[in-house]
Formats: sequence, C-alpha cells, structure tokens
Amino acid sequence: MTFTAEREQNWAGTHVYGASRIIDPTSISELQEIVAREPRVRALGTRHSFNDVADGPGVLVTTTEIPMDLVVSEDRTSVTVGAGARYAEVATALEAEGLALHNMGSLPHISVGGATATGTHGSGAALGSLSTAVNALEFVTADGSLRTVRRGDPEFGGSVVHLGALGIVTRVSLDVQPSYRVRQDVYLGLPWESIEGEKLREVMSLGYSVSLFTVYGSDITQMWVKSRIPEGVEDIEVPDEYFGAKRSPERAEFVGTDDNTTPMDGSVGPWQERLPHFRIDRKPSNGEEIQTEFFVGLDRGAEAIAAVRALSDRIQPHLLVTELRSVAADDYWMSETQGRDTLCIHFTWALHVDEVAALLPAIEKALEPFTPRPHWGKVSVTTPTEIAERYPRLDEFRALVAKHDPEGKFSGPWLDRMILGR
Repeated sequence: MTFTAEREQNWAGTHVYGASRIIDPTSISELQEIVAREPRVRALGTRHSFNDVADGPGVLVTTTEIPMDLVVSEDRTSVTVGAGARYAEVATALEAEGLALHNMGSLPHISVGGATATGTHGSGAALGSLSTAVNALEFVTADGSLRTVRRGDPEFGGSVVHLGALGIVTRVSLDVQPSYRVRQDVYLGLPWESIEGEKLREVMSLGYSVSLFTVYGSDITQMWVKSRIPEGVEDIEVPDEYFGAKRSPERAEFVGTDDNTTPMDGSVGPWQERLPHFRIDRKPSNGEEIQTEFFVGLDRGAEAIAAVRALSDRIQPHLLVTELRSVAADDYWMSETQGRDTLCIHFTWALHVDEVAALLPAIEKALEPFTPRPHWGKVSVTTPTEIAERYPRLDEFRALVAKHDPEGKFSGPWLDRMILGR
C-alpha cells in the first residue's frame, strides 16, 4: 500500500509522515505477520497528534480497521476492546450495555489505543486521565507474538502510557461502571480573580467535570460545568451564578457550532452525550489548527495562568482559544499527570505555523518555574534534557524499552530524540 496525498498527513495537515508505507491490517493475526516481517514499525492512531510522535522510518500500522469486538467481563466492571476503536464507538456500545467510562476527552473521535498511550485526558479535579481506566493491554511484540500486561504486574506502571515504544497494542481492557446521566451548563464572564490562589481548585471542583475557556480578555469567557446526576434523581438544581459568572444556554462559538457541540442548555442526558465537548455523530472541526498543551501542578496553577496572561498581547493574534482543565494525579511512569494533581493549559492556535513556533519559547520560559510537562502528542519546544528532569522514572522506562525492544523495531525519530536518548 502506498501513500495518497491525504494519507500522508496528520489530522490537521501540519505534519507529513516520513514513513515508507501505511498498512491497515483487518485482524490481529495479520498485524502479527506485518510486525514479524518488517524491520521498523510504528503504531498510527487516528492522527490527532500535532507532532511526529507516531512517525517512523519504516512502516506505520493502524489498528482502526480491526473490529472493536467489545467483551464485557463476567462481573461487568471491565470491558476489552480493540485498540483502534474510537471512543465514540466504545461509548455507544457501552451505553447499550448499561455501562459507562469514568470520563471522556473533548473529542470522542480518537482511538482508545492512541489516547491512552499518550496520556490524553478529559477534565475533573477528582478524575484521572483516560489512561487510568486501563487495567490490561495486549501488545504485539518485536517477533510478532502477543504479550499481555495487567494491573498489578511490576511493569504495568511503565506500560500504559507507552508512547508506542513497547510494541503495537491490539486490545485494551478498561474499567467501567453502571451508566449514569450528566447535565452540562455554560457560565459566561468568570472574573480572573475568581481563580486566584486556592480558589482555582474550588472552581475546578464545581462539577464532575469543569472546563474554562478564554482568549485572555477581561475575563474568562466561558465555564462549562458538567454535573453528574445521582442515581434515582431526575435532575439537580444548579446556581444561576458561580463566582460572578452567569449561567446561560449560549454555546461557545469559538469552540464549535450548534451542530457539533454537545448540549449545554442544562438538559439531562446519557454520559456519552455530555462528557465530550463534541458530539459523537458530528465532525468536530476542519482541523485547520495547531495545538499545544502544558501540564503544571494544580496547587500552583493560578500562578502559571498569570504567567501566561502576561504574554496575552503576543498570544491573542494567533490564538483561537485556551482551555483550562484539571486532572487527578496518577502513578504511571510517563504520564504527564504522574505524581501531582494537574492543571492543563491547552492552546488551540490558528494555522500560523511560523508565528506559533516563534511564540512557544516565550510561553515555555514563562511556565518554567512550574516544571511544565508538554502533552506528548502536541507541539512544544521542550528539550530532551528538560524531559529527563521532569520524569523521575524515565530511566526505568528506558530499561523497560530496552528489555522488550532491544533492536529498536518500534522506535522513531521523536521517540529516539525525546525519550530514549539515541
């Protein structure tokens, strides 16, 4: 199979893959054969990465054409799905079973394997990233055989956020719970002083999931509060005002349109129709954007936001929107939220490639006192030295990679440069 012009690029068209071929196996056995015969292989998900994290010099393989084949455990606390399944597909199937995930990302169109491998997240001060739902993974190893790692295994903490370095994931087991309902309300005009100091954690805990959107004007433009409805309760009352922000049914025009964003009018609906920002059955956007995101400790999040705001005059001409979210700490070795409750500062930029590239050093310098960790799948100028300083278990991860891929079959330029020190 050879590339077409469309297949060469990531979702946003900002990266052209340097691999020789993209192969789309339709079964695990076919994938095993490909891995066994090819000298260099990298896994490619749904192409929502904005850098070369998934690229490599050999072939790229996708698992999106392998059937989801959802299997519910006997105790109904876990499901196993194909790694290439999109969250939209998984969520729809789970709801039909009366089950649910603990959270979802803003885009339900991304694959389970790709999202969990890179530490992708939703929002919720008490909720871990999407990776924290993983309880087992099945890898195709360098010789084409299958290997399963389960929660409780000594290598599990280094295997969930694996960046494609340990093999090609075929199946992922996820924690699930009984289905629940959610309502989503929008609040307009949150004053900046409402998130100063310890008040930031309070604001981020107002709902099951909270997102703040800003373009660095006189206030925080919108706050989306997603409230989980207790079992046996039809609905809950929410205040008409939070910290000076007024509740409104208006949608966020800088994020989506009436056609592609999930309901924000305070109505109650199934979890999978409210937790994502974008509707499962709609295209989220045209992809003409650049994304960067930095993870800092939530306890110093207000200071980090203030440092970014000091650059607002330079940021605003190129910014579409910044979203602020919170994620609970985990203990995965290469997770961006490892060891600390986290504030995520996300920038969606206009497709101003040169201007954004020139601006990023200033943003990262402003965030330096807060030891920022960049999202693995987004654009940054963070150096390998800085990565080594910010990930205390990096040497253990490198040893794990050396054990399971000593010849570097699954390596690629980004992985070698940023993580493995090759």
